[in-house]
Amino acid sequence: MEEKRRKSGWGLFVLGTVIGILIGMVITCIVYRGALIPKKDSVVDQRVLSKIDRITGIIDEKFYLSEVTDEQLENGIYRGLLEALDDPYSQYYTEEDLADLLESSSGVFYGIGAYVSLHSETKLPTISSVMPNTPAEESGLRKDDQVYMIDGTQTYGLTLTEATKLIKGPEGTNVHLTIIREGEFDYVELDIVRRRVETPTVINEMFDDGMAYIQVREFDDVTESQFAQALEESRSNGMKGLIIDLRANPGGNLSTVVEMLRMILPEGIIVYTETKAGRSEEFFCDGKNQLEVPLVVLTDGNSASASEIFAGAVQDYGIGTLVGTTTYGKGIVQQIVTMEDGTALKTTISAYFTPKGRNIHGIGIEPDVECKFDAEKFYDETNPSDNQLEKAKEVLGELMK
Repeated sequence: MEEKRRKSGWGLFVLGTVIGILIGMVITCIVYRGALIPKKDSVVDQRVLSKIDRITGIIDEKFYLSEVTDEQLENGIYRGLLEALDDPYSQYYTEEDLADLLESSSGVFYGIGAYVSLHSETKLPTISSVMPNTPAEESGLRKDDQVYMIDGTQTYGLTLTEATKLIKGPEGTNVHLTIIREGEFDYVELDIVRRRVETPTVINEMFDDGMAYIQVREFDDVTESQFAQALEESRSNGMKGLIIDLRANPGGNLSTVVEMLRMILPEGIIVYTETKAGRSEEFFCDGKNQLEVPLVVLTDGNSASASEIFAGAVQDYGIGTLVGTTTYGKGIVQQIVTMEDGTALKTTISAYFTPKGRNIHGIGIEPDVECKFDAEKFYDETNPSDNQLEKAKEVLGELMK
């Protein structure tokens, strides 16, 4: 695995860096059997193509460490184009990468059962939450653990897709994670056996005094109907107040979060987007299903993208109180474009704005009531407690009086 990483890493580093410097932007090219044919007025002109050919010749002739295939070098070129954008959300997918992406959106995969995001400062893959009754939970993996190595491969510089791909694998196989954990002076070493993991995106329950609780883990295609069902069940069980938990929710489909907000918002705009060309798209709510009970929304630093659209709309309309910590700050929208050969690219196509016109990219959404997560209490073996959830209950209780 390490040799494979070196091979693909070298192709990505050498050609990705060179193409990033030379081109500096994504250029539409036509690919016929690996040969790039430049368009008129394209930055990918004959000079660039000649230099690429010269570099690959040097690699073929002189590169000592290992063999690098033509496919690895070709993929390195495409990845380099996207990396030149200096946008962590834009990336190139091989056919295999795209298949993994589609698998993850299906809600069933083979892995350890943890949600992973990139740490905003260290850029290391970080556990944003651990699914219950999964290998991750059983091994002792924790929220906010930073993954330093996966089976001996260092993770710094890997994309989120590359890191999660290393963590996933065939059912019954083992993955070794080297963890950086706050409060520990040395690495935490964990061996986790992969197995089939099903990911319900919405869970709900009733607390005392008519408090309903709905946790939304991500915004997938199935989340809209699951959320609608959770709302209906909560109403049937005598809901007098509602807590919606968006902590560690990395986001998902724009269309999904819009439909979910139409189930609770008053009449008006939900969110709007703006493209590079200045075109705007607005999404509205007719207000026919406005939530009839007090609302609290839980957020943290891993609540991103669609979660922030949800939280921002609730806050702008004043229909609920945000409790927790400031959200991640991802105020941009990506689109996946598939190619004729089965590969694809994902790139940022627009920014989004809350109903009051706030662009929260790089800023996040501040809660109305700040409450930092207490890991010591949460992982207390004798008396574990979720201090943020308890604060949400306290705030909701005051709103319900």
